[in-house]
Amino acid sequence: MTPILANALSFAFEKATLEGKITIGMLVIVSFISWSVIINKGYQLWNAQRKTKSFFAAFRNTRDPLELIRSKKSFDGSPAYEVYRAGIEELEFQLKNSPIQIAGKTKVSGSSLESIQVATERAMSAESLALEKGMIILTTAVAGGPFIGLLGTVWGVMETFSGIAVAKSASLTAMAPGVAGALIATVVGLFVAIPAMFAYNLMITSIRGMTQELDNFNAELTTSIEHGYVDNRALADEIADALRNLGLEASSARVAKPQVTTSKPAVA
Repeated sequence: MTPILANALSFAFEKATLEGKITIGMLVIVSFISWSVIINKGYQLWNAQRKTKSFFAAFRNTRDPLELIRSKKSFDGSPAYEVYRAGIEELEFQLKNSPIQIAGKTKVSGSSLESIQVATERAMSAESLALEKGMIILTTAVAGGPFIGLLGTVWGVMETFSGIAVAKSASLTAMAPGVAGALIATVVGLFVAIPAMFAYNLMITSIRGMTQELDNFNAELTTSIEHGYVDNRALADEIADALRNLGLEASSARVAKPQVTTSKPAVA
């Protein structure tokens, strides 16, 4: 900030009315909250992108979707990892409670896959909301900051003209201090809105990109689970296997059943 601008702002603030100073105080509070959101949200998005990049590299180096969770690796802070963990936890639950044995492998049914998809979609929605949390404060600062400043300016100009009317003096020397004191509210309002506007545009673009990544990863994870752990046999094959199993069980029961023979007494 140059000395000239500093002197101008300090002079205008000294000449501002009480209402103008109250308006400036409100804008300073809004600016403080806005910058808090910018810093916290910026760190959150940076950390999420970094952890997600590491998670994608680890996930795509594995052929089994369960391998990563069993290795106890953690990628906390990555939205994609939270979606993955929700889907894998549901898959493990289905493998334990609704297993299907096929050629010595444990799989799940198509209805179990639907439950897994519900779990991943619910996690994806929760992560998207977490990424967007706090952005409403920036939009409020962008939209409301200039209007709050304009309110202070209009109020200050009104006070200035009222004082001139009472004093019956319309010289520039009499008007300038009051007008300067009124305009500082608009300047402060713009100082609040401009950084919030740039930060919002950058962050919302990043959030949309990460949300699209989540959507793509959800489809990738579901496909990986379906290929490795879902029973995709045709209905006819399922019925044939069920009948074959029933036939084996019936044969086993006949073999296990004791044979009772009766002999007739010999006739002399």
